[in-house]
Amino acid sequence: MNLGILFVSLIFMGIGFLVQMRLKSKFARYSKQLLMSRLTGREIAEKMLRENGIYDVTVQSVDGFLSDHYDPMKKTVNLSPDVYNGSSVAAAAVAAHECGHAVQHATAYQWLMLRSRLVPIVQISTNLSQWVLLIGLGVLGFGKGNPTVLLIGIIMFAVSTLFSIITLPVEFDASNRALAWLERTNVINTQEFPGAKDALKWAAATYVVAALASIAMLVQYILIYMERRD
Repeated sequence: MNLGILFVSLIFMGIGFLVQMRLKSKFARYSKQLLMSRLTGREIAEKMLRENGIYDVTVQSVDGFLSDHYDPMKKTVNLSPDVYNGSSVAAAAVAAHECGHAVQHATAYQWLMLRSRLVPIVQISTNLSQWVLLIGLGVLGFGKGNPTVLLIGIIMFAVSTLFSIITLPVEFDASNRALAWLERTNVINTQEFPGAKDALKWAAATYVVAALASIAMLVQYILIYMERRD
C-alpha cells in the first residue's frame, strides 16, 4: 500500500480513537448527572415526538452501547438501554437528538432526504470500493495495478465520501433541533443544558473526523491516479 495512504489512515485512526474515547468519557460523565425532572429517555423521546405532531413513530429499546439511531424505513426511534431507561442528561440529549431525525423526516428535511436516497448506492460502493482500489493499486497481485480500475474505485469511494459529507448537516441539524426543544421545555433546567450541549458536540465530532478522513483518503487516491496516468 502507498505510504501516503497508510500514513493518512493511521493519523485519522488515531484521531478517531481519541474522539471516541472522549465521547465515551463524556457520556459516562453526563450519565451520572440525573435530571431534576426524572424523565427517562423513552419519555423524553415520546414527549418530543408528540410536541412536534409526530404520532406514527415508535420509540423502542435496542441492544448495544451508544447504538441509538432513527430508522426512517420502519419509523422507529431506537434507543440503547442506558438511554431508553436512563434519567440522565446524557439520556435526554441522545433521545432528543434521535427524535431530531424523526422531525427531519416528518418535515422532509432536504439533506436527510438526499442521504436516504444515497443509502442503497453507498451500501454497494462501500462493500466493493476497497477491493477495486486494491486491484487498481496492484496490491492484490495484479502487477503494478491498472489506472482504469483505480479510477473506477476512486469514483466508488467518492460516493462514500459524499455520503459522509452530507451526513454532517443532517447530524448538526438534529442536534440543533434537540437542543432548541430541550431549552424551551421543562425537560432539563439551565444547569443541565450545558452538559447536553457538550455531549452532542462530541457526538458530532465523530462524524466530522470520519468525513475529514474520507476526504483525505480520496485526495490521496486521486493523486496516485494522476501520477500513474501520466
